[in-house]
Amino acid sequence: MNYWPLIGILVIVVGFLIRLNPVLVVISAGIVTGIAAKMPLLEIFEVLGQRFLDTRNLPLILLLPLGVIGLLERHGLKNQSQKLISKMKSATTGKLLIAYLFIRETSAAMGLTSLGGHAQMVRPLIAPMAESAMENRFEDVPQESRDKIKAMSAATDNVGLFFGEDIFVAFGAIIFMQSFLKASGGFDVAPIHIALWGIPTAIFAFIIHAYRIHKMDGSMVRELTVINQKAREAYKG
Repeated sequence: MNYWPLIGILVIVVGFLIRLNPVLVVISAGIVTGIAAKMPLLEIFEVLGQRFLDTRNLPLILLLPLGVIGLLERHGLKNQSQKLISKMKSATTGKLLIAYLFIRETSAAMGLTSLGGHAQMVRPLIAPMAESAMENRFEDVPQESRDKIKAMSAATDNVGLFFGEDIFVAFGAIIFMQSFLKASGGFDVAPIHIALWGIPTAIFAFIIHAYRIHKMDGSMVRELTVINQKAREAYKG
C-alpha cells in the first residue's frame, strides 16, 4: 500500500499552522497528493476542476442557514429565548447545559449532527438561555461570568457532537477506522462493532463533562453570591 499520498495531510497541517491562505493550502495539498500518487499533472488539475464544479453550490448550502439564523436573531429570536427561560424559575445554567449535552450527544449518535451547532443553536439559543438562567438568580452578572457561560455552552456542543457521532455506524471516521484496521493489520472488524465500542466512551464523556458543568455552575453561584451581597451592602451604605 502506497502511503506517500498521505503527505497531503501534512501539507494542510503545516499550511494552517503558519496561517497561509486556506484555499492555497487545500489546492497545494491536492497537487502534492496527486504527485505522490503518480498521477499526471493534467489529470490532477482535471480532478481539482471537476471537484470544484461538483461542490460549487456548497457555499450556498453553508451560508444560507447562517443568513436565516441571523435574520431570526435580529427579529427577536435571542430575546424570546431569554424570556422563555426567565419564566422557568427552577431552571439553572447547569441543568440547562447538561440537558443540551444529553440531547446533542443522543441526536449525534442517531446521525442528526446538524441538529445543533455553534451558529445555528449555541449563539442564538443555548448561550442566551444559559445566561438568562443565571440572571434569574442574580441581579448582577459580570461580563467575565457571561463569557464563561458562553464558552461552556460552546464546549458542551463540541463534546456532545464529537463523542455522539462516533456511535453512528455510517459516520465517515468509523468507515475510515474499519478500512485502516483491515489494510494495516489485517483486522476485519465490522463497522457496527466499532460503533458499539464508542458507546462506553460517549457515556464517560457525558459523565465527565456534566460534572464539569455542575462544578462551573456551583463555583459561579458562590462567586456571584459574594459579588451581589457586596453590591447590596454598598447600595445600602
